Amino acid sequence: MTDQNLTVRFFARLREELDTDSLELPAMPGQTVETLLSQLAARGGRWAQLQGDQPVMVAVNQAMAKPSTPVKAGDEVAFFPPVTGG
Repeated sequence: MTDQNLTVRFFARLREELDTDSLELPAMPGQTVETLLSQLAARGGRWAQLQGDQPVMVAVNQAMAKPSTPVKAGDEVAFFPPVTGG
């Protein structure tokens, strides 16, 4: 990983549905979890689910995060599908 990138990881069904377990993306100034989600969802197709009716859970550097959480170069951002009870 270079110092200018974010590592984005996908877990559980997201990894299967998006057909990837991780991405390296350039970090943008002022970027937040929400702007990263928008950037990924804009890819369309299966990626659009990241901003669908069932919001994903997010962790930044292994701590649960909110949409407003800032992300910067060197961070690891992990996306999980929503937890469903049963």
